[in-house]
Amino acid sequence: MRPLMAALLLLLTLPVRADFTLGLTAPAWAGFDEGVAAYDRGDYATALREWRPLAEQGHAEAQFRLGVMYFNGHGVALDIAEALKWLWKAADQGHARAQDVSGLLVGGLNFAGAQHNLAFLYARGGQGLAQDYAEAAKWYRLAAEQGHAKAQFKLGVMYDNGQGVTQDYAEALQWYRKAAEQGYADAQANLGFMYEKGKGVSQDYAEAAKWYRRAADQRIALAQAKIGDMYFDGQGVPQDYAEAVKWFRKAADQGIAVAQFNLGGMYANGQGVPQDYGEAAKWLRKAAEQGHVDAQNNLGTMYFKGQGLPQDSSEAVKWFILAAEQGDAIAQRNLGIMYISGEGVTTDFVQVYKWLNIAASSFPPGENRNKAVKARDIVAKKMTPALIGEAQKLAREWKPKK
Repeated sequence: MRPLMAALLLLLTLPVRADFTLGLTAPAWAGFDEGVAAYDRGDYATALREWRPLAEQGHAEAQFRLGVMYFNGHGVALDIAEALKWLWKAADQGHARAQDVSGLLVGGLNFAGAQHNLAFLYARGGQGLAQDYAEAAKWYRLAAEQGHAKAQFKLGVMYDNGQGVTQDYAEALQWYRKAAEQGYADAQANLGFMYEKGKGVSQDYAEAAKWYRRAADQRIALAQAKIGDMYFDGQGVPQDYAEAVKWFRKAADQGIAVAQFNLGGMYANGQGVPQDYGEAAKWLRKAAEQGHVDAQNNLGTMYFKGQGLPQDSSEAVKWFILAAEQGDAIAQRNLGIMYISGEGVTTDFVQVYKWLNIAASSFPPGENRNKAVKARDIVAKKMTPALIGEAQKLAREWKPKK
């Protein structure tokens, strides 16, 4: 055993009696002595019950002892980060032994796991620590520099998002790579994204596909969806619809809405699989029920046409409304047309004008916008000025739902 570790364990395993406070006089708070007696006889549950309330009220010696219990796993699950939290609370009040022990833990030992856990507490906040991204980044870096893969990944995320550090994609890429090369799947997925989008590095689809594939092989669902996209588009890999279907299915089975939508589209179009509207509708419904706007619009279209589903205009309207309310211009136009025809909904020129007007505003300049404007203006000829004013007011007041 290393001398430093032996010294630390000696400090932490000595009976922690009140006279071992190195000159600090502990206040005589109710329950403290009962906790000491219980700890000395090995009744850790009682000691914990007596000391925790005192520690939470600021009793330095109780905080120190609670830290020792977490370090040793006495009456609680061994938790270095929790141990450090209580030791530091005592140290901040001038408790000499807490200062010595916490200094050994995070300085002399360079305990990467403890540093990572402490960083996590700072990043999340709670358990007596205020959320502090700068402190989190500091401790993640200490662990990351010792090769702790999860800390390397988390530090990469902080640079990626500019949390506690200046946003720096190149630095994020560096830490993602270190973790990815150790096989850390989430880092592999993020590294693939950096290469795909050219964040902090030159865009490189082949490198993106390589890292996505490694993460996908470890069942990272978003990476499975991404490698499916790359096979579908032939980016960084040969275009292969069958491979795209395989990976979309793996991600879809894990509940990734975009993969469910893509898989539904491939069944609808017969890409990589035999055309099957029933399967298409099944996967589109799964995505639509998760709020995927394109899936909602497409499912509405399948109900309207009776593709893979019984023809049902009311169901079509339901799904068009859900997509339109999220701001989808195609669904807004479709909904306006349904209000014209009175299929699945009562004919209502105010609603027609409203949705066609919103669609015209949502579409970028081009043919779709022009068609929406033309249809709206045709309907306007059948409306009174008062009804047009009402529809325009509804359109102005409308806001997309998130």
